[in-house]
Amino acid sequence: MKIYKGEELKETRAGFGAALLELGKKQENIVALCADLTGSLSMTKFSETFPERFFQIGIAEAHMMGMAAGLAIGGYIPFTGTFANFSTARVYDQIRQCIAYSEKNVKICASHAGLTLGEDGATHQSLEDIGMMKMLPGMMVINTCDFNQTYAATLAIAKYKGPVYLRFGRPAVPNFTNKDQDFHLGKGLLLVEGKDVTIVCTGHLVWESLKAAKGLLREGVSCEVINIHTIKPLDEELILKSVSKTGCVVSAEEHNLWGGLGESIARLLSTKLPRAQEFVAVCDTFGESGKHMELMNKYNIDQKTLIEKVRKVIKRK
Repeated sequence: MKIYKGEELKETRAGFGAALLELGKKQENIVALCADLTGSLSMTKFSETFPERFFQIGIAEAHMMGMAAGLAIGGYIPFTGTFANFSTARVYDQIRQCIAYSEKNVKICASHAGLTLGEDGATHQSLEDIGMMKMLPGMMVINTCDFNQTYAATLAIAKYKGPVYLRFGRPAVPNFTNKDQDFHLGKGLLLVEGKDVTIVCTGHLVWESLKAAKGLLREGVSCEVINIHTIKPLDEELILKSVSKTGCVVSAEEHNLWGGLGESIARLLSTKLPRAQEFVAVCDTFGESGKHMELMNKYNIDQKTLIEKVRKVIKRK
């Protein structure tokens, strides 16, 4: 089994900020908009370096989405930035009508996604956003796992013409993917080859899945681990190839059970390759305030739960 090292802890949102600055240096049509959270989105260096291309909108997220749509019409590539909850639920009508419906080239970049926003609690945590955004026709949905992948994804979406939802987190997490990786939109990554079970994971659950796979190997269980960073469009070919070999799958995500990656996989399998599936996700509840790892443990989106679900799904094969 390939061993991934994640001793270095870095914030995924910092990967977004670093890549946005790099894009600004290379392309004069890159603009950024923020809803009063410049520091939280790691957009400070961009705002200081390119003040004429940075728009501080204040606490007016719906206005920000409308401005972004207008800038896209003018030939710019706008990157919007605020918390995931405010990037989706608060402005869903504006995104649907002004951006998705007319296929505007807007990059909706959302930090502090999932439970791991932590101490700010349920009102700021976002566990519904993947489902909301993947239901919009033409909207690409990306959920990155570490600093390096977020950096690469930010560069990649600038080249893609069309609306994108890029989701990342707040806490410092292991930075284990390649620094100079090629980020291919819509293509999953086979991280570990195995024969007994497929683990399809996204976001912060990728590292937890790698830890679980390592632990299960000591029990003689061989896990195939796939990192799905692009949830829509889903890499159906890679998932089907893996599950046809292993015969079962566990999906893992920092999102509500309803509407997330797991449901996309279930739809795929039900129509093309019916096999046993177990889900690691937040089970139809809001979050609460707390440290990010404490919350992951309480809501059963951690290494321990992954191991339990793998054992369970193998018995169902």
